[in-house]
Amino acid sequence: MHTFLFNHIAISVKDVGVSVAFYQKVLQLKEIKNTASNSKTRCLSLGEGKQLHIIPRPDAEIKTNKAVHFALSTANVDSFVSHLKTLNIDYTDWLDTPNKDYVRNDGIKQIYFQDPDNYWIEINDDVSVF
Repeated sequence: MHTFLFNHIAISVKDVGVSVAFYQKVLQLKEIKNTASNSKTRCLSLGEGKQLHIIPRPDAEIKTNKAVHFALSTANVDSFVSHLKTLNIDYTDWLDTPNKDYVRNDGIKQIYFQDPDNYWIEINDDVSVF
């Protein structure tokens, strides 16, 4: 049995500055450093280590895509990958490479897969949430 904890929410937005200002004003969320990459993605704290990632997609039609996903953390991504294989569920890295994991700049391993309605789910090994 795998144990999971909530990690982060990621949303695509047309204007990162406008969105950050909205979440800071309406929900009083504090901006934190983006440690995953050097991109223009900005991060807000949801408390207790949970985050909201605001990802710039100024020219995209906002709809379900990999940048819009939810993430769960587990202590052993490899074991979970084996479980996915047993169920014949394909997974990818961030760049859509089939059946491959990805290690972010901060050392956290992640994979992505889709549910039956094509919503993206990230599984990572961010043990800091445990």
